[in-house]
Amino acid sequence: MIYIDNDITNPYFNLASEEYLLKNKDQECFMLWRNESCIVVGKNQNTISEINTEFVEENKIPVVRRLTGGGAVFHDLGNLNFTFIVNDAESLRNFKKFVKPVIEVLNDLGINAEFTGRNDLVIGDRKFAGNAQAFHNKRVIHHGAILFSADMTRLAKALKPKPIKFEGKGVKSVTSRVTNIAEHLRTPLTVDQFKDMILENVKKNDSGSQVVKFTEEEISQIKKLENEKYSTWEWNFGSSPKYNFENIRKFSGGTVELHLHVKEGVIQECRIFGDFFGKRDMAELETALQGEKHSRDSIERLLGELDLDDYMFNIKPEELAEMFI
Repeated sequence: MIYIDNDITNPYFNLASEEYLLKNKDQECFMLWRNESCIVVGKNQNTISEINTEFVEENKIPVVRRLTGGGAVFHDLGNLNFTFIVNDAESLRNFKKFVKPVIEVLNDLGINAEFTGRNDLVIGDRKFAGNAQAFHNKRVIHHGAILFSADMTRLAKALKPKPIKFEGKGVKSVTSRVTNIAEHLRTPLTVDQFKDMILENVKKNDSGSQVVKFTEEEISQIKKLENEKYSTWEWNFGSSPKYNFENIRKFSGGTVELHLHVKEGVIQECRIFGDFFGKRDMAELETALQGEKHSRDSIERLLGELDLDDYMFNIKPEELAEMFI
């Protein structure tokens, strides 16, 4: 097994690096890594139903989709993420095998950590890590996100969805009581010290261990995947399953009720009702919105080009666009 020494904290690059290692390498791999503040959503999730869009946009928090299932998680430099990639199809669904090093290190530190449910690590009844897997050509990727000293305030704000009704087949995140490992340590540790302890635990059972860094060629290939996939709206938002979206809001110009059907992040059907006034037929506006990305920037741009005041007196494009998120 090769151990990849990765100190890059760009979330788009790091998620791309996992896919690169899974699909382009033959060796089994282990990697510990951290991300700057970001939200990572599961492969099967409806992205905008998982995040507090206003907080994410105001704080310029990247949102990136991973290649495994499960729920949305918040990462920052107080998180420690681990990735195993093995050539053993029978390891699929065997989550306990991969979390054993984390549990052993914490037990050595006097913390009673346990694996519970389908994919969680807990201290008492409080979750500190989630895990997920994917499969490709007899290779299994297993990764987890460990809360070591994460900013819990930002985590709660970033993942708190707005009170909007979504209906669809996307996997919903389950709100759990969570905790940082740092809260339970008898002697303080830094996240880097904890990282070293996890690495040493994994290496002790592998006599053929080798620590490597990404080569310049590998970095180039990963950045290509990052640019073409992991940093794109099409992957991070457009890959959401189809869903229905509803919202209602009162403006100075009247009450507006919005109904959307969205597929692959694009509005397929749009209906707008309300007690507002206007001089042009709403059917024109509804038709114009069909085919637009379900994103505030795209919708606000279109509404500005159409002169919204012709359809809704005293309602500004930026105000109406907020209803769509």
